[in-house]
Amino acid sequence: MPGGCFRGPAAGDGRLRLARLTLVLLGWVSSSSPTSSASSSTSSASSPVSAVSAQPSLPGHCPPLCECSEAARTVKCVNRNLTEVPADLPPYVRNLFLTGNQLAVLPAGAFARRPPLAELAALNLSGSRLEEVRAGAFEHLPSLRQLDLSHNPLANLSRFAFSGSNASVSAPSPLVELILNHIVPPGDERQNRSFEGMVAAALRAGHALRGLRRLELASNHFLYLPRDVLAQLPALRHLDLRNNSLVSLTYVSLRNLTHLESLHLEDNALKVLHNGTLTELQGLPHVRVFLDNNPWVCDCHMTDMVAWLKDTEVVQGKARLTCAFPEKMRDRVLLQLNSSDLDCDPILPPSLQTSYVFLGIVLALIGAIFLLVLYLNRKGIKKWMHNIRDACRDHMEGYHYRYEINADPRLTNLSSNSDV
Repeated sequence: MPGGCFRGPAAGDGRLRLARLTLVLLGWVSSSSPTSSASSSTSSASSPVSAVSAQPSLPGHCPPLCECSEAARTVKCVNRNLTEVPADLPPYVRNLFLTGNQLAVLPAGAFARRPPLAELAALNLSGSRLEEVRAGAFEHLPSLRQLDLSHNPLANLSRFAFSGSNASVSAPSPLVELILNHIVPPGDERQNRSFEGMVAAALRAGHALRGLRRLELASNHFLYLPRDVLAQLPALRHLDLRNNSLVSLTYVSLRNLTHLESLHLEDNALKVLHNGTLTELQGLPHVRVFLDNNPWVCDCHMTDMVAWLKDTEVVQGKARLTCAFPEKMRDRVLLQLNSSDLDCDPILPPSLQTSYVFLGIVLALIGAIFLLVLYLNRKGIKKWMHNIRDACRDHMEGYHYRYEINADPRLTNLSSNSDV
């Protein structure tokens, strides 16, 4: 018993110690499990953050009035009546369409952004009512290859529009294709200066467009081409001048366009190509020339051109070229003409003949009216002429009297005394 009594308290103390140890262990487990769960949750939460931070930054947001496709690298802001270039263009944009808006003025640095639009390669601004493009408007676009400014009434195109605000230090433009079709402003907005000269100054300023390969200048009512408009475009391969009012190519030089492949001159007012132009065209090794729908004048000045057409393969569709003047040669095919057919008759076109006949009739009518007025007023005219004759006679007698006095020294003293 005593032994059992002794063993009872000892066993109870052991159980008590075991219970306390169990409680301590349970408390440690309960305190460590939230920490581990928190650490696990923290690690699980931090892993996406690290994954996100490892990914590249998200592209810029699409402007509110535009449509964006990151896969196609294209942004379209078409017919939105925008008055300026959107400021929040995404940096991934490669093709930008800003057609059919109300931009009016394109200032310097119009496309300067941070980060820059380094991938923008094609920019279309056609039909956006642009009236002025200022110097440096296309700066900060290092990858720009294609620019379309067609169908804008450009009354003021800065000579440094494509070369930067300081052409002497700016890098050459990366442009390869420049489209300037139908950019002629209304007549009252030309600011009393030559539109042809304004375009030519922008094309040759600062040697900026030396890498240009395609230039389109169709439908601009050009009457002539300035002498050095193409002087700074040695890499040009395609030149489109169709649907203008060009009368001659005498003053423009094509000699430096050694890479030219196509020259479109359709639908102009060309009457003949002279020897200088023919020689330059024949000296371009790869060129193809298109001359359809011009009012060719088939007279003695056309002899050299007809001979050249028969020998050359440069002109495409040359069998379609026909005479427009004079009337007796109308619709004759140029390739079928002989030198005996080409003479310089003084016969004018019927329209001019009609004009001169009408002018003669008007002048004859005016002369008849004048003669009738003289006839009806013949008495008054006769009386007026008699009065003029009498007045002239009195003046002449006075001059004659004074001359006689001055000529006779005896009468000089008498005249002076009588005056006294």
